[in-house]
Amino acid sequence: MSTTPGNRLAWIDEELASLEAAGLRRRLAVRSGPQAVRIVLGRQKLLNFGSNDYLSLAADPRLVDAATDAAGHEGWGSGASPLVTGCGESHRQLQEELARFEGTEAALLCCSGFAANAGTIAALAGPGDVVFSDRKNHASLLDGCRLSRADVRVYPHGDWRRLDRLLAKAGGYRRRLIVTDGLFSMDGDLAPLRELADAAERHDAMLLVDEAHATGVFGRRGRGVAEHLGVEDHIDVRIGTLSKALGSVGGFVVGSRALIEWLVQRARPYVFSTAPPAATAAAAVAALEIVRDEPRRREGLLGRADRLRDQLRGQGWDVGTSASQIIPIIVGQPDRAMELSARLRQRALFVPAIRPPTVPDGEACLRISLTAGHTDEMIGKLLVALADI
Repeated sequence: MSTTPGNRLAWIDEELASLEAAGLRRRLAVRSGPQAVRIVLGRQKLLNFGSNDYLSLAADPRLVDAATDAAGHEGWGSGASPLVTGCGESHRQLQEELARFEGTEAALLCCSGFAANAGTIAALAGPGDVVFSDRKNHASLLDGCRLSRADVRVYPHGDWRRLDRLLAKAGGYRRRLIVTDGLFSMDGDLAPLRELADAAERHDAMLLVDEAHATGVFGRRGRGVAEHLGVEDHIDVRIGTLSKALGSVGGFVVGSRALIEWLVQRARPYVFSTAPPAATAAAAVAALEIVRDEPRRREGLLGRADRLRDQLRGQGWDVGTSASQIIPIIVGQPDRAMELSARLRQRALFVPAIRPPTVPDGEACLRISLTAGHTDEMIGKLLVALADI
């Protein structure tokens, strides 16, 4: 044989060098200790403005205790797919609590939010169908569209009028499916769900909304943007994650019993993945109780986010169309975002730089992610540093 395995992979070095030159190469940052508003990265103590732990529950003792008790009772690994022997009592309880929390007939627990999105879209649409996707949807939604093997039509971000025109031309397809984030994870803005729901009704299309970044934060009961905008009853499929505001691990789908039963039969990431550990399900049940009993967490968080956006605009920063706890500072080029992130880190502030392909070319940014644990004093330190740089 003329080449070795190492030589056949030599092209990777060139590609990595290209990423490095463009300011797009990523490196792992290892955290010591719990995920919280104060973290240690590479032995440096930092104020953390980069976490999706929106309600500051990831290290909450109530979640830790619930997980510990469940692990003692059910063990750690699930050992099999849910459809074999992997579904335990904690999984069943969580699915029941999710359906009750979301006000739906049933719920399905998945190993991740990515798996929930990819598996659900591919189970609902296929060859002969068409899927309409917002241009700034999360990668898991985009990959679900591709995996479905349906025709995919991408509409400009938030442009429901353009979507309506595309739907009007799609009458020849067997099924039509609209997929969108409820709260967009990089821009921090909300989908126009009222208008999307109206378009879905006019054109007999299914509507799927991913509430990953809104669950626990938006809505009177913390159910997400659909509740916040009063359109829950007009959405066919709602998807969420346990790994952000709920401080645990996994994803979920809620809706009708028929929908959940169909996903049990056809959602491949669910059927062919080992179930999450029972301990993570128990922690999520504890988190749902906190969301229900402590609304001040989300109310205070959104109030602080409103004030911070106003203050950032006052300093002259471009925060785009953010309307949530996610606030981008849009600076354009990757090297500029990396420079600003590094200068903030020198002042013991962790604000990650977000670069393509996570955001479109020309939209590199610092992504400020507020949590319920951030105090006015902490936010004040960030504002002073941003003003200085």
